[in-house]
Amino acid sequence: MTRPLLIENARIVNPASGTDSKGAVLIENGLVSDIALGAPIGIPDGAEVINAKGLILAPGLIDMRVFTGEPGKEYRETLASAGEAAAAGGVTSFVMMPDTSPVVDDGALVDFLIRRAKATSKVNVLPAGAITKGLAGQEMTEFGLLKEAGAVCLTDGRQSIQSSALLRTVMSYAANYGMTVVHHVSDQSLTGDGVMNEGLFATILGLKGIPREAETIPLARDLQLAALTGATYHAAQISCAASVELMAAAKKRNKSVTSGVSINNLALNENDIGRYRTFFKLGTPLRSEDDRQAVIEGLRSGAIDTIHSDHDPQDTEVKRQPFAEASDGAIGLETLLAAALRLHHSGDVALMTILRAMTSRPAEILGLPSGRIAKGAPADLILVDLDYPWQVSERDLRSRSRNTSFEGARLGGKVMRTIVGGETVFEHVD
Repeated sequence: MTRPLLIENARIVNPASGTDSKGAVLIENGLVSDIALGAPIGIPDGAEVINAKGLILAPGLIDMRVFTGEPGKEYRETLASAGEAAAAGGVTSFVMMPDTSPVVDDGALVDFLIRRAKATSKVNVLPAGAITKGLAGQEMTEFGLLKEAGAVCLTDGRQSIQSSALLRTVMSYAANYGMTVVHHVSDQSLTGDGVMNEGLFATILGLKGIPREAETIPLARDLQLAALTGATYHAAQISCAASVELMAAAKKRNKSVTSGVSINNLALNENDIGRYRTFFKLGTPLRSEDDRQAVIEGLRSGAIDTIHSDHDPQDTEVKRQPFAEASDGAIGLETLLAAALRLHHSGDVALMTILRAMTSRPAEILGLPSGRIAKGAPADLILVDLDYPWQVSERDLRSRSRNTSFEGARLGGKVMRTIVGGETVFEHVD
């Protein structure tokens, strides 16, 4: 039993209910026990009281795409360091991709990670089970055992299943088990040796390009297979205008398909690569400014459901290489919310839409009880100062790796406090 916690004088923004109102929230035993909008709540005996002073009180963020180093490459990121970074960024739960060593393709590994995370991480770690053994795209894993062990979804992480016949079988079995298939859409034969968006800028830099069709062709296939099998399907991350159009059309026919976008593709474009800056070499390449504007419109319209960090820690050795040889990936847990708030400050996307894409929508897709402020819901909450100015500094990042695509960026909006299960796991100190 812990002391009750009362957060008063807050601006409660709760996308699950559409609430944006001044109020107070009472937390008891790790759950939200009462909510008062526009009126005070009686303070229980012995309660801790936090005066929010008008700051936004929102559900904690749920990040649907996070890579870690542990197990196997702890020098890049451990569950503990990822938890520290997540807490500082307001992420109270993250879906851990199975791209580890060993691959998370067995129920025993899912069970181990859940126990390990509870012992070491400040936030909720939600393991995803691999779709295929060893992420090799050949042989299916035991979906039932993965689900029983606690896997929240099925994905092959960075890998994309090339066989349509295999993917059809995968979706059919996943539908039987009631599990969401989260798939990275990439046609390997079209991606080839490409390292950035195909276009004039790639030509100028002398780098091999990745055409948009490497994303849209497998996406179109996946959407048709999802309709055929009745699977719950989530396109892990889309990045171009044509993909937004495909998703918008598919959603009119099938309510069980959703899509996500990386904060990198929302906030950056191919021009940010500049003079071969390898921190901008990503698994889903940065596209043109027209494509960036298209995914922003997709977020506004609902064609895109979720925003995630695509947090992918890589050590200095594999990033300080010629651009074509450097590893893909950038960290992003700590900068996810602040970078997304750029769209709010610019007037491009409403605050409620931005927060919905990182709270209630991921929770709905994965069937989680969190992502909302409601009586009986987990007390996973954040206090946010929308206008707090700060600059991203490599030395201040809590991740074990430093490969941020927002190094030196000036951002507006910062998490002041992160609460997980009713306990404060991060508090900003000036």
